[in-house]
Amino acid sequence: MPEQRTEIVEHLICRSADELLQSPPFRRVLLRFIGQLQSQQSPLLDVIIPFSFSDKDQETVAEGVGYGLPYNIDRFIELLQLLAHKTAVDIRRTVPAFARLLAEPHLFQDFIEELYNFWRKHERFLILEANPRTEVAQQHQQFIRLNEELKSVVLETYRRIAANLTGTLPQVYRQLPGGAGVGFLVGPVDWVAPPALFPDSLNRQLHAVPLVQTAVIEPPLVYYPKRNFRRGSIEPLNENVLGNVQVDPSQWLCYPAKVGDMIILIFFHKQFLALGASLCNLFELAAPAELAGRQPDGVLLFGVDPAVLPDNPTVYYEDPDSGLVVGLVALTDDVDYFGYFKKTTLTLHNVLCIERGWLPVHGAMARILLRSGAQANVVLVGDSGAGKSESLEAFRVLAGEYLRQLTVIFDDMGSLRLLPADDHLQLKALGTEIGAFVRLDDLEPGFAYSEIDRSIFMNPHKTNARLVIPLTRYQQVVQGWPVHLYLYANNYETVDEDHPYLEFFTDVEKALRVFSEGARLSKGTTDEEGLSRTYFANPFGAPQKREKHHVLARRYLTYMMEHGIKVGQLRTQLGLPGYALKGPESAAKALFEYLTSEKAQQPGGSHSQPSPVN
Repeated sequence: MPEQRTEIVEHLICRSADELLQSPPFRRVLLRFIGQLQSQQSPLLDVIIPFSFSDKDQETVAEGVGYGLPYNIDRFIELLQLLAHKTAVDIRRTVPAFARLLAEPHLFQDFIEELYNFWRKHERFLILEANPRTEVAQQHQQFIRLNEELKSVVLETYRRIAANLTGTLPQVYRQLPGGAGVGFLVGPVDWVAPPALFPDSLNRQLHAVPLVQTAVIEPPLVYYPKRNFRRGSIEPLNENVLGNVQVDPSQWLCYPAKVGDMIILIFFHKQFLALGASLCNLFELAAPAELAGRQPDGVLLFGVDPAVLPDNPTVYYEDPDSGLVVGLVALTDDVDYFGYFKKTTLTLHNVLCIERGWLPVHGAMARILLRSGAQANVVLVGDSGAGKSESLEAFRVLAGEYLRQLTVIFDDMGSLRLLPADDHLQLKALGTEIGAFVRLDDLEPGFAYSEIDRSIFMNPHKTNARLVIPLTRYQQVVQGWPVHLYLYANNYETVDEDHPYLEFFTDVEKALRVFSEGARLSKGTTDEEGLSRTYFANPFGAPQKREKHHVLARRYLTYMMEHGIKVGQLRTQLGLPGYALKGPESAAKALFEYLTSEKAQQPGGSHSQPSPVN
């Protein structure tokens, strides 16, 4: 798979072919393209070779020599500018110096086609500073319009040059995206940092980092990060190392994420710009007004100097005074995988939940309304590859046969909370994400194509290929929903007479044992193999604060069993050979059949849909 380079356009919008061809980004792309042709010894080099410098001229051309390309790039761009306005025939007649260079217009056209394709394979980002004097709605409209103008100029310039080379117009026009894949409107926000946590220098640096205020994405996007799975754990630090951290604001951006009802500022180095941009499909973007004058719940610094961290490239620190939790991830290719962004952020969320008396849940939750009239809010607990997302996908596949409505409350992480309601406590579940980061291999064939217009694909040619896709409105994620079934996603046991698809527990100790053991068969989503065990199927905060978490887990499981909430396990068989699709689908059918059965209608088993807490 060819390497994708990142091209960033900052503070510059080209509104004409001449401006585009004279711009520094175009020059960089052209030089890289010629360098690739040279390394491949491509026949297309015949187009640029006539622009070679003589030996005595090379010393004066730093740009060409610096790239190892001894060509008069300015002269070549001058010819491209002419081709944007005149046909090759007119140029040969009126500009004799270029007559010989346009002797083979079809070879030149092949060069232009490949240059355009080379540009489109780049990860393309547009970053513009917001104008604080402009009304917000107007800023959004202008930003979207500028992004469209850039796309239009790129496409029009390519088409005009191609048409002028051949002297003919195409019969079929393909509206391929040639502008920015992602656009960020950025600006400052005066958020509050605990004075004792961040040293003055780092505090100033972080406040100078441009903060994403508005994002525009043009999916489908395909990115090729250097890693395709996550390894290791996110461990706590015993001491504050932030005094050794330095951030160059010109090389960083900040995505203010609404992780459930918490706000976590995700600062990331531009080396990870593609992964940072993919956060748009996973976490709701916080508005500047939601940040101004307040302390965030957490801060993530993704891309710090590895020398300031211990051997582990993913760590976090809890500030005992302010309660703020800071995650730190090293600037290394080893973490060039979206899972590090997601799971480190969710670890901060889970640590905060435990400290606040809430039980973090590594799992998925769906609100199910069946055609039969039965309805239930179901939570599936399980580690990566256990079948959470795959079961939700199976629900969707079976929708026509069984469902009236399916609402995904969360796809990977949420929390249970015992909240005051009149003179008693009510159990409610909240999610964290508006989207999902799912394996392509475990989706129903055709699903990725049906959702391609909203999707961000990552390494689609590799094992553990992934898709980042929005699923649920933020208001539904944080609304707070009652729980009717709380099930462990068992992906390792074969279903037989003694091991049904759906099994309920009758005592807290057995439930606590199954959930805390967190057994699963690895699906290649991490560096683990075979049958593995993770405390409460949640390596993201639960093991790090095991003692507090266990007290909470016992409390919540006891509450559920005492209040008629079904606790058990659903055997998805996802980890067994040949069951990647049919295992979760059969489990989903079993669950639907239970919900429509007489057992589900008995006291404590049937669940009307209570109103969600606001």
